Amino acid sequence: MSLYPTLEDMKVDQMAHAQIHHEQQQAIAQSGGYPHPPQQYPGAVPGGIPQSDSANSLSSLYPQLGDYMGMQLTPQLMQENMALVPAPRPQDMQVANVAAAAHPSCNMVAPITGNANKGLMRSEIKQGIREVVTCKDGEGRLGLRVRHVNNGLFVALVTKNSPAALAGLRFGDQILSINGQTTAGWDNDKAHKVIKNLDPQRITMAVRDRPFERTISMQKDSNGYIGFVFKEGKIKSLVKDSSAARNGLLTDHHMVEVNGQNVVGLKDPEIGEIIDAGGRTITVTVMPSFLYEHVVKCMGNSLIRKLMDSSIPDL
Repeated sequence: MSLYPTLEDMKVDQMAHAQIHHEQQQAIAQSGGYPHPPQQYPGAVPGGIPQSDSANSLSSLYPQLGDYMGMQLTPQLMQENMALVPAPRPQDMQVANVAAAAHPSCNMVAPITGNANKGLMRSEIKQGIREVVTCKDGEGRLGLRVRHVNNGLFVALVTKNSPAALAGLRFGDQILSINGQTTAGWDNDKAHKVIKNLDPQRITMAVRDRPFERTISMQKDSNGYIGFVFKEGKIKSLVKDSSAARNGLLTDHHMVEVNGQNVVGLKDPEIGEIIDAGGRTITVTVMPSFLYEHVVKCMGNSLIRKLMDSSIPDL
């Protein structure tokens, strides 16, 4: 079963394969014979769209897809992105399974988004637990503030250019342990006391990737819109038949990242600029507003806007 980053990717892929199947059936009918085994076209990607004669198949596809779902889908765009991920060879199956677990987005069929979309990869919420090793800066600061939610400890603030930011901690990450001490049941006071008294030379944390958050990818239409209205980072309304509505974006959620870049604490015009500059495909990371408001409670908007790290994470 194929996975797709957006509904538009799924629809375009299905239509392209349907057309190729139709053309193959026509060729069989014209030959006057019984169906033959599938012909291996030169340069074909296993399980994908033939690479040779792609211009012919795509040109016949374009009367239907030229302005599909409000997007301008050009032959050049399709030719760049229609090559699907090759099916794994039997001898590669064990390695392929490990790679799929580590990078699920790499196995997505993405004729519009593209299989190397950096925003999609940066936004990926990985399953499992990772170890983070960091330290304090010369002033004895880690650059991190935490908040307890339902007996769990979560990252509420990561300071710009701090050791916590450089170690890859992100808003919404759950800290499971610090230097071997399990954090379950800690309140804010105990957590800050422990962090304050940590050895500045080496700090080890077990972290789960943003468990309250999820990512949604959307495609801009020919006017550059994806179809939602936000205020102070909160999704207020959706435009009917827009990519945001089609792909399941929900109201009463706060944006915390756009294409993997943290936007917590940014003003709405700044978030809009990031979306405008983000290319055709936009991936937003959202959190239910009641949880977001609980996590940032007592932080203060001015503190978050002044200190929060908004750098673009490395892949």
